[in-house]
Amino acid sequence: MYFLGWIEMKPVVRALALLSFALPALLAGPLTLTSHAQAGPLPSGSKLAVEIGGQKVITLSRAAVSTTKPEFTSITLAPGRGMEILQITANFPGKGNVDMLASPELAGAKKMLDADDDDFGDLGYRLGAAFLAPYPNRIRGKLAADGKTLTTAWQGHTITLPANNIGKLATAERHAMHGLILKARTDELIVKKVNGGEQAVGVIHGGDFSGHWLSKTDLVITITLSADAVDASIVAHNVGSEAEPMALAWHPYFNLPSGDRSQTKVLIPASTTAEVDGYDNVFPTGKILPVKGTRFDLSAPGGKALGAEFFDDNWSHLDWKGGAATVEVIDPAAHYGVKIEGLSPEIKTIQMYAPPTKSFVAIEHQYNFGDPFGKEWGSADTGMVTLKPGQSTKWHVRLKVFVP
Repeated sequence: MYFLGWIEMKPVVRALALLSFALPALLAGPLTLTSHAQAGPLPSGSKLAVEIGGQKVITLSRAAVSTTKPEFTSITLAPGRGMEILQITANFPGKGNVDMLASPELAGAKKMLDADDDDFGDLGYRLGAAFLAPYPNRIRGKLAADGKTLTTAWQGHTITLPANNIGKLATAERHAMHGLILKARTDELIVKKVNGGEQAVGVIHGGDFSGHWLSKTDLVITITLSADAVDASIVAHNVGSEAEPMALAWHPYFNLPSGDRSQTKVLIPASTTAEVDGYDNVFPTGKILPVKGTRFDLSAPGGKALGAEFFDDNWSHLDWKGGAATVEVIDPAAHYGVKIEGLSPEIKTIQMYAPPTKSFVAIEHQYNFGDPFGKEWGSADTGMVTLKPGQSTKWHVRLKVFVP
């Protein structure tokens, strides 16, 4: 249930709708609202439920039952930080639970996000799996004199964004990065039992994202845990009075259990990649290049070992099979594999960030190319969806685990 009509209701009507939805479940016992949601793992010595971003961390969980195949067992979420997924665990028979995301223990995550983070919430996309809206990746523009914001244009409208990222070199250009919900609170959160697992649904009333976007937007984020899959979806609904651009994605750091990144294999089903100006700015040049015969060709069955190669690149012209654009991350030394299935046709590109010195691979199924409003693209479709008032768009990704 994605509440697409429901989120447009007036507050009183919406409250009655929520009550009518929740009351049967409350009487039966399986539904939990935010204030009573199951707490995630607690820091050592803590007796209280952990809060991050001013809202309680919640954990969806289920017991593994198979003795022959891996199963998902838990998802830990931070509703106070845009429903960010802090951790996912899967049980592998004979090994026990494996942490699927590169993320610190809950106490460390709380310190990063509540104590160490900046005003934009940038540390949110440096652990776990942050959701990105209304744009992922980089956006360039004219920098304000104070260096804090930049302006870009879309269909004759000026958009002013936080200039929250910059490279390390002297030639680096400050730009906008990874959307506007990294510090967003989640409203109307519902946690309930579903067949074989649990589900969390939350609404982020983004509005105009503190004046940084056009129109007004509600985001409905749904995360479902079952034995065979983890499903994550975002429905963006234009509840304002004018058209708006929209792109959705997430930023998951997939853990490599063996710690041996060089032998890790990745399969990306794509035939082209976007040329960039280098790995500091990582700005697209506007050229889309074939991957065949290059180090960017990761399309062979079983994937290609990463070796010592650095990647922060964007693949496109995806090969959809069985209704999905499926990336595989395989850690042969750990007998561990994960499939990341992009299920929404609006997903046009896949970004991979894979530094050789780290034991993770970030795989981002996203709507758009980097710098989607940039002049370098000319009249090309850069993947941004136009939402007219009342329209919506859905991003949906599914995870599966396997033994390679």
